[in-house]
Amino acid sequence: MDIGKTSVSINKAINAQEVAVKEKHARTCILGTHHEKGAHTFWSVVNRLPLSSNAVLCWKFCHVFHKLLRDGHPSVLQDSMRYKNELSDMSRMWGHLSEGYGRLSCIYLKLLITKMEFHSKNPRFPGNLQMTDRQLEETGENDVNNFFQLTVEMFDYLECELNLFQAVFSSLDMSRSVSVTAAGQCRLAPLIQVILDCSHLYDYTVKLLFKLHSCLPADTLQGHRDRFHEQFRKLKELFYRSSNLQYFKRLIQIPQLPENAPNFLRASALSEHVSPVVVIPVESTSPDSEPVVETDDLVEMDSSSQQLREESLFDDKFDDLFGSTGPTDPFNFNSQNGMSKDDRDKLIEQLYREIASLKDEMESFKVESKRLISQLRGRISELEAELAEQQHLKQQAVDENEFVKAELEEVKKKRDDTEKAQRSLTEIERKAQANEQRYTKLKEKYTELVQNHADLLRKNAEVTKQMTSFRQTQEDMEQIKKELEETVHRLKEDIQQKAQEQTRVLESLQKELKFRNEELVSLKSSHEDSRQSSTVMASTIESLTLEKTALSEAVDQKASTLAILQEELEQLKEALSAERDNTSRTVEGLQNQLNEKENHEQALEKQLLDEQFALLRCAVEEAERIVQDALSRLDDPLHVGCTSSADYLITRGQAALDSLNRLQDGHMKYLSDRSDASNLLQSVTLFTHLLGDAIVQGSATSHLAPMEEADRLSDACKQCGNEVLSYFSSLKDTATLSSADCTKVRESLNQINTIAEELRPKGRDVKQEELGDLVEQEMSATSAAIEAATTRIEEMLSKSREGDTGVNLEVNERILASCTDLMHAVKMLVLTSKDLQRDIVESERGAASQKEFYAKNSRWTEGLISASKAVGWGATVLVDAADMVVQGKGKFEELMVCSHEIAASTAQLVAASKVKADKDNTNLGRLRQASRGVNEATANVVASTKSGKSQIEEKDTMDFSSMTLTQIKRQEMDTQVHVLELESQLQKERQRLGELRKKHYELAGVSEGWDEDTK
Repeated sequence: MDIGKTSVSINKAINAQEVAVKEKHARTCILGTHHEKGAHTFWSVVNRLPLSSNAVLCWKFCHVFHKLLRDGHPSVLQDSMRYKNELSDMSRMWGHLSEGYGRLSCIYLKLLITKMEFHSKNPRFPGNLQMTDRQLEETGENDVNNFFQLTVEMFDYLECELNLFQAVFSSLDMSRSVSVTAAGQCRLAPLIQVILDCSHLYDYTVKLLFKLHSCLPADTLQGHRDRFHEQFRKLKELFYRSSNLQYFKRLIQIPQLPENAPNFLRASALSEHVSPVVVIPVESTSPDSEPVVETDDLVEMDSSSQQLREESLFDDKFDDLFGSTGPTDPFNFNSQNGMSKDDRDKLIEQLYREIASLKDEMESFKVESKRLISQLRGRISELEAELAEQQHLKQQAVDENEFVKAELEEVKKKRDDTEKAQRSLTEIERKAQANEQRYTKLKEKYTELVQNHADLLRKNAEVTKQMTSFRQTQEDMEQIKKELEETVHRLKEDIQQKAQEQTRVLESLQKELKFRNEELVSLKSSHEDSRQSSTVMASTIESLTLEKTALSEAVDQKASTLAILQEELEQLKEALSAERDNTSRTVEGLQNQLNEKENHEQALEKQLLDEQFALLRCAVEEAERIVQDALSRLDDPLHVGCTSSADYLITRGQAALDSLNRLQDGHMKYLSDRSDASNLLQSVTLFTHLLGDAIVQGSATSHLAPMEEADRLSDACKQCGNEVLSYFSSLKDTATLSSADCTKVRESLNQINTIAEELRPKGRDVKQEELGDLVEQEMSATSAAIEAATTRIEEMLSKSREGDTGVNLEVNERILASCTDLMHAVKMLVLTSKDLQRDIVESERGAASQKEFYAKNSRWTEGLISASKAVGWGATVLVDAADMVVQGKGKFEELMVCSHEIAASTAQLVAASKVKADKDNTNLGRLRQASRGVNEATANVVASTKSGKSQIEEKDTMDFSSMTLTQIKRQEMDTQVHVLELESQLQKERQRLGELRKKHYELAGVSEGWDEDTK
């Protein structure tokens, strides 16, 4: 088959006219794929078509491509897989349109991509999905997992087919006979391919599910059954609706599915299943179709027989015009030899008659030829007009190409900008990662310092324990030394006593010896005097001599005993001196050890002090960074949108003052004992966070304050931050650590609290004793306002259902339903707030009454009153805005703004309610849950409003196919001018909004008495 003919058929089949694809062009495209055994020609032609700019063209492309995937050559799938990404991009592009052929093309492209992926994963399935049960069984390879996965893929495939089915039917106006119009047939024609696919997919899904139920438990396949029942219901309904359309009755016989889905829990139900069969009658071809020529016959046609048939056909036409050339031919001269003259005359006359008839026939041929020439000229003029149209289309394509090139350059610029932004983002991420690593290292260092501090504390405890044991040992040694000295003293006393006793004995013996000698002398003198008594005297002498000898022996014994005692005394003296030496050496060694321990302890104490100070320095440096970050928020333009109340600022400032007192106490304790900096570290950390919060809240409060008070508050916050940085710098230095003074910091915080006190609203017209009653009145009024708003919304919903229809009714119902949900959520929040306030009053009032408690906490009470008023007012305004929107007189933006105002008012009520609540209070948790419910309901109101707005507003299709390059450029310039005007107007409105907010805050301050103290 000629490639040029195939290209022409493709261009004729895929055109921008909203008519169905002609069957003869589609057949030519299919035969072309079989002839070239692929789809190269098809894609080469399609790539030149503007599918992205014409939705009808894309829709007819999807129809033809679906036919090729079903009935074309098997290589069409492989040749088309390389264009899957382009088809996906085109699907996403057409998905931005919510109606018309754009949405249908998006769904059809998703179906074709799913079909390509299915056949790519399961190559055993042909494009037309026609398989026998044996082939279907072989695809699972006797593996239940394969059958399970194949069933899931078939469900996805069938889901895409049903989505296209439903999208086509929903895009048609079924109240009119759309199936007989060209536009309706253009949309319905691709559903024939869908019906063919769905019948096979349904049949295979039923068989696979019976197969799975025979292998797996029923509970495991519950999800499969639910999904099948849903698809069965949709498919049955779509087959029924299709069979009633006149367009399908003459083209296809659609099967009817059974009344009930198969029961897969009963295995015998498989025998009751009847495979749906789609029948395409022979006469179902369109009027402009041609006889179907099979591919094999087309390829294997005998050229010689064709030539013979053509020659015979030419001969028959010649015989019809000029008569037969058989034996009776008058021009056969071989048969004229025996003729007579009369015969010749007759023959001549006959020839004249024939000539006349031939002339008549010639004239008729001339008339016919003229008619044919005029028809051909008309056809030539038509072709020239078509050529001019093709040239116009070519010029449009050139213009579109230039426009696409311009868009491509813009996309390249955007891509370059995106790459630059990506590089900057990468750099920012790298810096953030570096900062995070640095923070991790600092955290690890801090953890290591804490660990070292703990180790040092443990070592300090061990050293203290060792010192205690050493001191105990030293005391024991001193006790032993004292005992030894006492022992030596006692030994000396004993020796001295023994020596004195021996001296006394010796002296007594010497005295006795002297006395005996004197007696001897007297005796001698008496011997001389009395010789007469010599015998007596001799005996007396002998006795004295014996006595003397005994005395001498006794003296010798005493002398020997004295010598022994002296030797023992010397030994004792030597032992005592040795013991003294040992004791002195032991005492000296213990003294050295004691000195070493004291030196080591001093070194450890010094190291501990250094580490404690290093920890203090690190904590103070981190605190400085936190304070500097808080100060940087003051000049951050992104922080301008953050707001806070003066009451909350006072609570944060008071908390910072309390932590400052703790910081001062920790500082004094650290100065008294520098070995323990834990109290100071905790105080620095807590004070830093509370101070940073106070500075940030002060900046947020200044955004809603009058200009002069806002400047004073910002300056006070900056001065407080600078004073804190100065105080921290003195804490980091050992020279100024003792003289660090936080008086200026306290004065700065007091100044912030003073300004915040001036900014607090003051109830002028309400007496202190009336605040309790006013709170109850405002809360009751708020509840009543919410109830009234809910009732009005229900009335508006009833009126809308009576008066509106179609899209307006759907939008109004959705918006009013979301508003009702919001009112219920606000009502729940108000009731929970009242319960929480009751708990707060009961827990903190003591012996006082409720009125006295509200009067005592007047500012908190005034905050509750202001928040309750705001909630009631917001509910009323929301109902008014919803009423205007439902009537078609209001703007959707007003409804969204009112929703945001209610969310802000409820947030103010929540903040005012929980400022005095206990964090473990049950009602506080309920209040937070109710606040989240209000936020979700507000988001639902905004979402439903935006959805309704987009559903009601008209959407332009942005079809630029009929515009020239100059027109496009002109509209582009006009659009840019309009964009600049809108941006300028947006900037002015934002400035006006800022001024209005400032004025509102100023007027609110005057009404609440903020300037009472300044006058």
